Amino acid sequence: MITVSDKAKTKVEHLMHEAHLDETYRLRASVAGGGCSGLSYKLDFDNEVKPMDQEFEDKGVRVVVDMKSFLYLAGTQLDFSDGLNGKGFFFDNPNASRTCGCGESFSV
Repeated sequence: MITVSDKAKTKVEHLMHEAHLDETYRLRASVAGGGCSGLSYKLDFDNEVKPMDQEFEDKGVRVVVDMKSFLYLAGTQLDFSDGLNGKGFFFDNPNASRTCGCGESFSV
């Protein structure tokens, strides 16, 4: 399962409202090769669920993950920071053995 912090929930809802996205849209989380640690996180809104996607709902936020990415993201919490050290979404991923300084990539 992928969980969502209260701050991330608030930001996702704000972004969806700003973009005029309706309830058919979900937050799509995925992992792709790249970044300084080998794998990087991706977030986007998507209104299409593919047959092998895993879908979760936490705090009213629906998250969709393709099966390959789910192997890397199982147990992860999506959070949001608006602090001085960086603003944006970040992943608290228990599967990552190493992350880069910016938090945008990881390795297992």
